[in-house]
Amino acid sequence: MRPDARFILDTNVIVSALAFPSSKPRQVLDAARKAGRVLASHDTLEELVRTLRRPKLAAYITAAEREAFLEAFSATVELIEVRERLALCRDPRDDKFLELAVAGGADYLITGDADLLVMERFRDTTILAPAAFLEEARRAAS
Repeated sequence: MRPDARFILDTNVIVSALAFPSSKPRQVLDAARKAGRVLASHDTLEELVRTLRRPKLAAYITAAEREAFLEAFSATVELIEVRERLALCRDPRDDKFLELAVAGGADYLITGDADLLVMERFRDTTILAPAAFLEEARRAAS
């Protein structure tokens, strides 16, 4: 893993990182922030906001925690402007992450979504589940 790696975290990874502070997704978020840059686009941030505001998440995240997280997360990600629209994923709602990967030159897309994981790689971006990414990060560090 190169020292200035560029990471995309799927919405499910970010939500789990916030809701479960000792989870693998939280470890992924922390590792990505430490190792390089976390990328986002307007579309991915919009999906994150919508998801975090779902009533069912109120059992795990207070409104104040959610808003503080969104403010901090938005301030620390590198916002990428997507110029190329794609229709490649078997779930069209996931194409926004592939578009971000292309526009941002992402090295890794970390996701729990089977529709993305089945691709394994997209152009120059490696697509990994959180546990697989953490294992690769451990190998690279040793």
